[in-house]
Amino acid sequence: MTDEQVKDWIGSFDTVMTDCDGVLWVGNEAISGSPELINRFRGLGKKVFYVTNNSTKHRREYKVKVDKLGFGGELEEIIGTAYLAATYLEDCGFDKSKKVYIVGSTGITQELDDVGIKYLPIGPDHLGASPELAKMSPELDPDVIAVIAAMDLDLSFNKLLKAASYLSRPGSIFLATNLDAQFPVKGKEVVVPGTGSMVAAVETAAGRKPIVLGKPNSLMFEIVQKRHPSVVPARTLMIGDRADTDILLGKNCGLQTLMVGSGVHSMENVSAWEGSQDSEEQRMVPEKFIDKLGDLLDRIKHL
Repeated sequence: MTDEQVKDWIGSFDTVMTDCDGVLWVGNEAISGSPELINRFRGLGKKVFYVTNNSTKHRREYKVKVDKLGFGGELEEIIGTAYLAATYLEDCGFDKSKKVYIVGSTGITQELDDVGIKYLPIGPDHLGASPELAKMSPELDPDVIAVIAAMDLDLSFNKLLKAASYLSRPGSIFLATNLDAQFPVKGKEVVVPGTGSMVAAVETAAGRKPIVLGKPNSLMFEIVQKRHPSVVPARTLMIGDRADTDILLGKNCGLQTLMVGSGVHSMENVSAWEGSQDSEEQRMVPEKFIDKLGDLLDRIKHL
């Protein structure tokens, strides 16, 4: 792109939605230039939102991290799937005399606390020694009318048993934070199961599909729009490193898209999708690509 094209492109969006891990940071280290670029966007009058499928942390934990790493921003500008789960239930008029069963972690329970929704305790829940399937009859809480399935390192047979049993109740609500199949781990011969594998286990046991809250489904953007009515899809830029979540969210919501090569997917992937005959793979091709977010700094420093 020429300098004039970059200038026109920067002027074409007012709102930035950005994924976090792989775009802004890796682990506890900011990716070079990313904090400066995010703050430059704000200096140019752009509204910035952090959007993540990670349900294990409350937004307050992300606020501490973005401040520590130099990105800044307000709590309301952080949109995670734990927050989406609590927001969805509150917006649909969840009966607060009832309860939620959670296959998940404290990120979800803390967000539910914020809106006054009760839930059953989380954590390890295993069957005793030598269990007999024919005699299984877990003690079920009569007040549970919703199940949230998310990342749960303590996933067990007993949790699947209870989640499926609660979901057999007429009118029960089934939410899933996201369907990411794996967590990418570079340089190691290890596959780390993602939330999607755990949701699939609950879904299979229950025999019904959930309402999926996270990327690439549109709810994440709809929540931003609901809280900030001035946000316009065509004037919103979605930045991500993962095409099947970040870029497809942009495509599903009519947003502009920018992929960075500092995380999951690369320019090699993009080139393969461009030449694919599969329409879904073609949809994963972003409008713009850059190796890392900080590389934009030199192109916009004079704007």
